Amino acid sequence: MDLMENFRVAWRSVMANLLRALLTTMIIAVGIMALVGILTAIDAAIYSLSSNLSSLGANTIEIDRVSTNLRGGGGRRGPRKQSDPFTYDQATEFAERYNYPAEVSVSFRASGATVVKYESRETNPNAAIYAMSTNYLDAKGFEISQGRNFSYTEVAEGGNICIIGSALVEELFDDEPANAIGKEITAGSLRLRIVGTLKSKGSSMAGNQDKRVLIPLQTGKRFYGSSRTSYAILIAIPDPTGVDAAMAEATVTMRNVRRLRAGEENDFEVVNSSDLVSIIKDNTVTLRAAAVAIGLMTLLGAAIGLMNIMLVTVTERTKEIGVRKALGATRRNVLLQFLIEAIVICQLGGILGIIGGVAIGNLVALATGGGFIVPWLWIGLALVVCTVVGLLSGLYPAMRAAALDPIESLRYE
Repeated sequence: MDLMENFRVAWRSVMANLLRALLTTMIIAVGIMALVGILTAIDAAIYSLSSNLSSLGANTIEIDRVSTNLRGGGGRRGPRKQSDPFTYDQATEFAERYNYPAEVSVSFRASGATVVKYESRETNPNAAIYAMSTNYLDAKGFEISQGRNFSYTEVAEGGNICIIGSALVEELFDDEPANAIGKEITAGSLRLRIVGTLKSKGSSMAGNQDKRVLIPLQTGKRFYGSSRTSYAILIAIPDPTGVDAAMAEATVTMRNVRRLRAGEENDFEVVNSSDLVSIIKDNTVTLRAAAVAIGLMTLLGAAIGLMNIMLVTVTERTKEIGVRKALGATRRNVLLQFLIEAIVICQLGGILGIIGGVAIGNLVALATGGGFIVPWLWIGLALVVCTVVGLLSGLYPAMRAAALDPIESLRYE
């Protein structure tokens, strides 16, 4: 009996006991679905974040606020608090004093959940207004589709002008960027003239990047700024080999801007965007381990159930085994037949679980702003795990079937 014949016999046996096999298959499918689903969602989220950061370039530096220690009596460390925001004066001073050959962008999120109107048309209240300097587009990886960027004079002095994202062009101007240039729109309480439109950049975990209204930095400060507004500082380095030197220069410059004394801790941190994905990957190790543990616990239960079914099958088919041995089947043939039957059941459950896991994982990722991926690594792992579970679950029943005496088996009723 060749290998293909063993597969055909195993398949006929599964079909003959379809309900019993289906119940075991579903248990295996649930375990694989939990395993693949969680791992797919994690990978999709990381992939989305990687794509967003890669648009900034690996040579992009961001300066963030950090938590600092409050000093108690006697110089003891007290509770931690968020450091002071980067004010407009500090952000612009940093941009002026930063000596490294790079582009410094200053911006802040002025408003969210904004309705944008043009004549009788208006958007849902899901657009965001960002105030920005001239270098913001390059630092963030945006490209002009029609029109122009703000000039340095417009950024410094302000003006009722704006650049809008492609989703707003689609909703308000029938996806015709050229028709939007020069038109006046209302964004929140501001009336703005469009001087440029952006190419589509898609959604990210932070939301739809194409539903943005960009205004000059001074305009945003005038209408939306306050003493608690923290301005975002982003540095785009033209030469990736100079990132370390640029980060060191940024640290020195920001210490001077923040008026920190020698020996005083930094109340900010300088982060290279390429490091953020690595940090997040490291933080998802526990989640991956939990996903594997959940999946393996479910598969353990499925393996026990499958072994029980295979033992029952051996008992029910004792006479059939005797007939096969009487016709010349060897112990190896019988052993392979029952092992393959166990593997077939596991692989059916694995395929169902993979389909469900990939679907659920990507639905979770899409709901959180991620993108669709096919996790080939986890699909391969799931198929290997199913094969191993089938071998382990079917080995003892198969050995028991192979050891049956053909004469005693023929007498079995």
